[in-house]
Amino acid sequence: MLTHTQPAPRILFLAPPLSDSFLRRQRLPLQCRRYCFASCRLRASNSVGNDTSITGLVQEEVDEYNTGRENEVRRAYPFQEIEANWQRYWEENKTFRTPEEIDVSKPKFYVLDMFPYPSGAGLHVGHPLGYTATDILARIKRMQGFNVLHPMGWDAFGLPAEQYAIELKLLGFSYDWDREISTTEPEYYKWTQWIFLQLLKRGLAYQAEVPVNWCPALGTVLANEEVVDGVSERGGHPVIRKPMRQWMLKITAYADRLLEDLDNLDWPESVKEMQRNWIGRSEGAEIQFHVLNDDALETDLKITVYTTRPDTIFGATYLVLAPEHVLLSSIVSNSKSQDVEEYIEMASRKSDLERTELQKDKTGVFTGCYARNPVNGEAIPIWVAEYVLGSYGTGAIMAVPAHDARDQEFALKYKLPIYEVVTPGNGGFSYVEKAYTGEGTIVNSSSSTSGLDINGLNSKVAASIVIEWLEKSGNGMKKVNYKLRDWLFARQRYWGEPIPVIFPDDTGEVIPISEAELPLTLPELDDFTPTGTGEPPLAKALSWVKTFDRTSGRPARRETNTMPQWAGSCWYYLRFMDPSNSQALVDKEKEKYWSPVDVYVGGAEHAVLHLLYARFWHKVLFDIGVVSTTEPFKCVINQGIILGEVQYTAFKDSNGNLVVKSGDSFVLKGNPGIRLIARAYKMSKSRGNVINPDDIVSEYGADSLRLYEMFMGPFRDSKTWSTSGIEGVHRFLARVWRLIVGSPSPDGKFRDGTIDLDGEPTSEQLIVLHRCISKVTEEIEGTRYNTGISAMMEFTNAAYKWDKLPRSIVEDFVLLLSPYAPHIAEELWSRLGHSSSLAYEPFPKVNAAFLKESTVVLPVQINGKTRGTIEVEETCTEEDAFKLASSDSKLSKFLSGKTIKKRIYVPNKILNVILASEGAKSVNQIVAPEIHQTNRACLLITSSDVIAQARRITNSRNRKIQLALQAGAVRVLVCMQNEGEQSRKCLYHVEKWDIHASVEDQCKC
Repeated sequence: MLTHTQPAPRILFLAPPLSDSFLRRQRLPLQCRRYCFASCRLRASNSVGNDTSITGLVQEEVDEYNTGRENEVRRAYPFQEIEANWQRYWEENKTFRTPEEIDVSKPKFYVLDMFPYPSGAGLHVGHPLGYTATDILARIKRMQGFNVLHPMGWDAFGLPAEQYAIELKLLGFSYDWDREISTTEPEYYKWTQWIFLQLLKRGLAYQAEVPVNWCPALGTVLANEEVVDGVSERGGHPVIRKPMRQWMLKITAYADRLLEDLDNLDWPESVKEMQRNWIGRSEGAEIQFHVLNDDALETDLKITVYTTRPDTIFGATYLVLAPEHVLLSSIVSNSKSQDVEEYIEMASRKSDLERTELQKDKTGVFTGCYARNPVNGEAIPIWVAEYVLGSYGTGAIMAVPAHDARDQEFALKYKLPIYEVVTPGNGGFSYVEKAYTGEGTIVNSSSSTSGLDINGLNSKVAASIVIEWLEKSGNGMKKVNYKLRDWLFARQRYWGEPIPVIFPDDTGEVIPISEAELPLTLPELDDFTPTGTGEPPLAKALSWVKTFDRTSGRPARRETNTMPQWAGSCWYYLRFMDPSNSQALVDKEKEKYWSPVDVYVGGAEHAVLHLLYARFWHKVLFDIGVVSTTEPFKCVINQGIILGEVQYTAFKDSNGNLVVKSGDSFVLKGNPGIRLIARAYKMSKSRGNVINPDDIVSEYGADSLRLYEMFMGPFRDSKTWSTSGIEGVHRFLARVWRLIVGSPSPDGKFRDGTIDLDGEPTSEQLIVLHRCISKVTEEIEGTRYNTGISAMMEFTNAAYKWDKLPRSIVEDFVLLLSPYAPHIAEELWSRLGHSSSLAYEPFPKVNAAFLKESTVVLPVQINGKTRGTIEVEETCTEEDAFKLASSDSKLSKFLSGKTIKKRIYVPNKILNVILASEGAKSVNQIVAPEIHQTNRACLLITSSDVIAQARRITNSRNRKIQLALQAGAVRVLVCMQNEGEQSRKCLYHVEKWDIHASVEDQCKC
């Protein structure tokens, strides 16, 4: 028996087994390096032993590369020289610079990419996907007469942004590099700090004790994703939940507006729904339960719970507090204090996710204390359980186990009462087997003590009556609650914007520094490691930390926490509008013109946090008059991700034998009995499947990379990278080049100009061109880039069939191509005789007259029966229509060798050809030889004169058969056999016979 060990040894193939024909194909340097790398992985994994079939295959790839076939690809067209030249031209001439002073009477188009967050190794081919899409939009809008704002910037403390800028420039993106910003520069984060001070002034920034993931061994606070199963991801050290002083932003104050304004946004519905769920608005009630003392008397302590189902209050049989609830230490009994303390310590080692969604088995401890249910006066026990979070609601719940699945599971485990108070309409429900969580009719819900009786009411009506009673009796109130929590706005690390406040030594109050002191910059620090005490690294900069209050002169300390990574990216879209303004965050007139961002493109992983935080800050800035719109981004588009090339994996068992996988799959070339798992993974260094765009640009050119990423599939869908796939679009660009420039000379060089481009365009050429213009324009506007490329490929195929290529047609096509492949388009435009860039040339406009269909599908009848159709021009004459019908492969069978008696032609409607009658033949004459030989005859008779004889021979009394014979006046199948019944059967099905197939093969007599 085969066993699966962990971790299982793997064989990783970066390509499937190759056929001999594939091995004969030319391979490129990038692919050669890819297979060399695969060979190293195979040898390192020791998974194939001495099997030389795979390593030999790799060596064959290397040998092919060394033959020098790379030069054949590079002769396709001189992309390396072209791209370097035009990138230099754009930079020297600042072609894409958006001037500070613009003509505001023109329409604007602000297209923005989300900040790139590459690894330290730089970009991979997945990063340019979104950037290429926005660049295409920017380029077409410039050509359509818009003022375009298309900037790029960075949000990376300590990362080599300049390296990324160089990589992006290699791809020919039309960014306005004069507007380049970095959120890490003091000139920028001065205004991030200014925004924080405005939040502080309005009570939207405050400090609170918040539980954080504290690792004593590492002496630092960890993010949730850095904690796995209660230990640190690095080192495996125990992590506990520890309350620490943190800065918070009151995003909850804007919850309703953040929710309501989603409806007016042109965003993916999935993103809007994620934000709605994250905000999580719910309506219910806050209810107060008085804590009882040992004598069962009410104390001054009250536990407030929030519930969305106040109609179930009579079914509350116990309360549950979160382990971090502030009242817990005040109410726990002496006999239970040790149990509760141990439970709190255990819960502190878990994240919120582990305590809720990942917690399969509910745990808890009885506090030894009770509270009174206000509606019926019953004393119910108070428990502490980790499945209740202190950060949600009030940190306490009333448990109704008959109508809540978690409460029921807990009640069954600890043998707590379960009271039915809501019954479904059909009845017969077992509340022990499963909690009924829906609405229904209220039962067992009345009390003479409180005077509240909701029996017989439906849930919604009952909930309203309970809330009314709570408010009148002073035991609660109607409440709107949100899942949304206030934003934790502090990090215990060096890299980040300093928080611009000080704390006087004698009082500890929070004092904002003067706006004139901004920016508050980071101090020089040699040691960035954690202090080990929970204090951030900035606490080590003693000379920076110690300061004084400039108003009172009192000694003070600076805040040593820094702002989170999200801070700078919450408002950068505004700074791009006015990047050099030292007096204001953004000029009001510029902001009014450019806002909002028209198209914002980025990954779906930012659907909630980044977009929600940016919307929150924007609304605050709107309230204080800094911006003129209530929302920052008009349209948001999420691009799909590009997965690495498909990898093929095989496994070994514990004895070192290869494991055979069942089902249809790829197999080892040397051993087809070994089936492989084929899967594409997200690109990562650990998997070794990262494709560097620099390599692609070197081998195929930036235009090929841009075009391929747009051609891989729908922009919003995930796609699998295939290096061999880029060859197709590279060949397409080479075809475009040769179409206009011509073929190279024997030494591989191309002429300086173009081929002869003379003559006026024909109507056929104009139709092809304008169909292409229409499709490309429509698909770019709809971000369906792949189908736009297909349209240009179709145009190129058609153009190669033309005898002459008019200059006007070529120029329009080059302009169509330019947003996708700007380098080759600029070069072709220059060779067409233009002295300046095409970046601002008018984009071709479609002429609707050439889109109108000029052909019709014409039905063709032979002797009154439709035999097929032909496609004709609207102005087609009768003679031309007949010639087309005669040459049609299907219709010619009916016309060949026949005498035409008459033609009936209705233009654009029908062509009916009447054939002359052939000499009448007796059916017996036709079939007699066959009858004598086989006692059976089948043949197709097309002479109407024979029909009567056929009818007499069959001696049919069946009206349906006669009608069938009449309907097929020129096509009758006569099947004669000794038994007339069989003949009638064949005649009855005459319309089902295929007249183009053998009659003998079809007859079933």
